[in-house]
Amino acid sequence: MKSPEKTTAEGKGGRSPKNRTITLTEEERAALTPCLATVHEPIGVGQILDRVIQQDLFEALPHLPSGFVDLLIADPPYNLAKSFNGRTFRQQAPEAYAEWLESWLLPLRRLLKPDASIYLCGDWLTSASIFPVLARHFIVRNRITWEREKGRGALGNWKNCSEDIWFATVGKEYRFDANAVKLKRRVVAPYRVSGEPKGWAEEGGGGFRLTGASNLWSDITVPFWSMPENTDHPTQKPEKLVAKLVLASSRPGDVVFDPFLGSGTTVAVCKKLGRRFVGVEIDREYGLLALKRLAMAGNDSAIQGYSGGVFWERNTLSQQRAQNSSGHLEQF
Repeated sequence: MKSPEKTTAEGKGGRSPKNRTITLTEEERAALTPCLATVHEPIGVGQILDRVIQQDLFEALPHLPSGFVDLLIADPPYNLAKSFNGRTFRQQAPEAYAEWLESWLLPLRRLLKPDASIYLCGDWLTSASIFPVLARHFIVRNRITWEREKGRGALGNWKNCSEDIWFATVGKEYRFDANAVKLKRRVVAPYRVSGEPKGWAEEGGGGFRLTGASNLWSDITVPFWSMPENTDHPTQKPEKLVAKLVLASSRPGDVVFDPFLGSGTTVAVCKKLGRRFVGVEIDREYGLLALKRLAMAGNDSAIQGYSGGVFWERNTLSQQRAQNSSGHLEQF
């Protein structure tokens, strides 16, 4: 999955001792390489479930089975000049980029169930091409905008610190579980009745309340060097972000498909949340990172910023730990 530029922490002769970035040893590369899949002929669902396919999407697509995907999460290269481990995506005219989007999105429709949902990521410029393509073939439901708290400043323009996720469905019937993606926020102006909290709860030395999911997200942290999910992928999406999409639009056991897997955020989140998955990634190194993250997810199902069945706003780690130690969650 892709997102904005990330920071790293480098010490003398290499990384800082506190750097938690996931990397691969030569021994891990050798051990994991046989676990990568490729498809060169029509294949059944059972042969690709919970697999990482390391292959060009356009080569793999014709051989994948029809009607097996409940949720599509697609984070293609944005319409920018960008290098991914030496493989460069070149910026195009908006019309050409829209044609490229359609060249893989339309064939992907065959893989989707009639009640499947789609999330397609982009930035402000790419979104202009995404909407008309999505609208031609699916029902566009919404556009999520999430705040990206990092990024370079700009002297001749406004600083770019947000990205979009377009939400669409194949048909009129689809799954959306708003209760699964509530956000836990601090109470700024606590209201009481007869001295008791009204619509919020006191816990961990502060007041908090659950708020409904909206299409404006300000609680996302881009992975960086001290986070255990971080990789060297230049535009990695946060696990918390993908978890919101997975929980809102799929059930346990549903199949999630990611055609631009990157370093494996989608499959790692799916394993942590009990979903089946198929990911396609053209780059071998990123595919191997995805496999390593899957192995790590089998030992640790934690998702930073998601605890006790709710998502927390940024900078509330102490309250999350307090709630985890108490073993319960106030419902309000």
